[in-house]
Amino acid sequence: MWLILFILAIAGFQGLSMLVSRDKLKPFDETIIAAVQGQENDGLTSIAKVFNKIGSTSTMIPIVLIVAVLLFFVFKHRKELVLLLGGMLGSTLLNELLKPMYERDRPNIHRLVEQHGFSYPSGNAMAAFTFYVLITYLLWRHIRLRRWRLALLCFSAAMIMIMGVSRIYLGVHYPSDILAGFWLSACWVALCIRLFRSWVRTNK
Repeated sequence: MWLILFILAIAGFQGLSMLVSRDKLKPFDETIIAAVQGQENDGLTSIAKVFNKIGSTSTMIPIVLIVAVLLFFVFKHRKELVLLLGGMLGSTLLNELLKPMYERDRPNIHRLVEQHGFSYPSGNAMAAFTFYVLITYLLWRHIRLRRWRLALLCFSAAMIMIMGVSRIYLGVHYPSDILAGFWLSACWVALCIRLFRSWVRTNK
């Protein structure tokens, strides 16, 4: 069943990519961009830039390494380290592989920061989704209190959404870039967790 769902999810990404390549999502993108950037003010711009920095490669790599060290040396969850590092590395490589295939230029409507390279799918959105979902999965298994589980879910969901919206706000991604990044990462993370659980069962 999970394989069928995974194939359907990938097919959904392909359908979304086809709409993007044919410029069918332009009204959707422009409507969302206008709504998000219409809220522009100095305070929101500063906040968006902070989250843009948090989601950048130069910040995400140290964060992932710190979490990896904690998992390995402090919590002794060494099998879980494989899931975290493999998931993050695979997400990055997948994004680097796909961007040259679609070659979508970044928006030029109203850009508040400079960003180079192609925009589809969003690498920041993929990294954020992959990281926070994996962290939620890994921590969930060791949290017993319901209120802390709820807090973890809310924190991760908020970080993912803020990362995505901040990229639209700063003018470096179309909303469809973010949507594609989230969608593709959801497929990738689901596959990673499925393979991880099978691997753990066979290596008990």
